[in-house]
Amino acid sequence: MRQHHYHTTVEWTGNEGTGTSAYAAYGRNHMIQAAGKPVIPGSSDPSFRGDKTRYNPEELLVASLSSCHMLWYLHLCAVGGIIVTSYIDHAEGVMTETAEGSGQFKQVILKPVVTITDPALAESARALHEEAHKYCFIARSCNFPVTHEPELRIEAQ
Repeated sequence: MRQHHYHTTVEWTGNEGTGTSAYAAYGRNHMIQAAGKPVIPGSSDPSFRGDKTRYNPEELLVASLSSCHMLWYLHLCAVGGIIVTSYIDHAEGVMTETAEGSGQFKQVILKPVVTITDPALAESARALHEEAHKYCFIARSCNFPVTHEPELRIEAQ
């Protein structure tokens, strides 16, 4: 079995002069980094005093699931002879918060809109979403349902 290791650095940049002296005294801004890659500006969700112009961990989790599914799907299509010319996913995550402030994701729904070139391969293209789901590293690691509601389009010839 092969192992893959991933290294990131998350640096809090929200010290507004008094550190965490009070709940409202500090910012939630931080920077997410990996060697040789652009920095991702992060914060918490605006519901938790975060900056709405920055990515929050919940959005990044949903985006990770969407991206992983897409990459597997495109791979399986390429191997299966299905030509995809467009792929866009408007994924949605649902998280519930408890009274004491903790919470967890209840589900993520992937909603990819995929355009292929050959109408004869439409059923195969639809079926590959199930296959991609089985392979997605991120979805296989989640303890909540990750479902997909794909829409298939045929490119006009």
